[in-house]
Amino acid sequence: MSNSPKKTVWSLQDNKRTEDQRNAFKPTGIKPRNKTLQYILVSILIMFVLSFLLIQIYEDTLEVCITDTFCINSIDDVLLYTLYVFANIFLVVLSIVGAYAFGRKLARYFKI
Repeated sequence: MSNSPKKTVWSLQDNKRTEDQRNAFKPTGIKPRNKTLQYILVSILIMFVLSFLLIQIYEDTLEVCITDTFCINSIDDVLLYTLYVFANIFLVVLSIVGAYAFGRKLARYFKI
């Protein structure tokens, strides 16, 4: 063994790092926070803001009758109409997610 040539060790830092720098990326034992709820709430807020902006972009008055006696329009009832557009967008997104989940389960069932 003593006759073998010295093995070259390649290091970008050339051993110039301190002990604190070496220990910077060691695990701390603290579990990372689950941010799923935060992501869902932020995406719902973004969809609500986009619903409001869609109404503001369109200059003509839009009117929707929910029942025979209850009608809302985009000029007088801005908040209600925003909620109506938000509910429609939410239903479309929810149906896409549901179809995706159903497709995955169906694919696992057929083992595709």
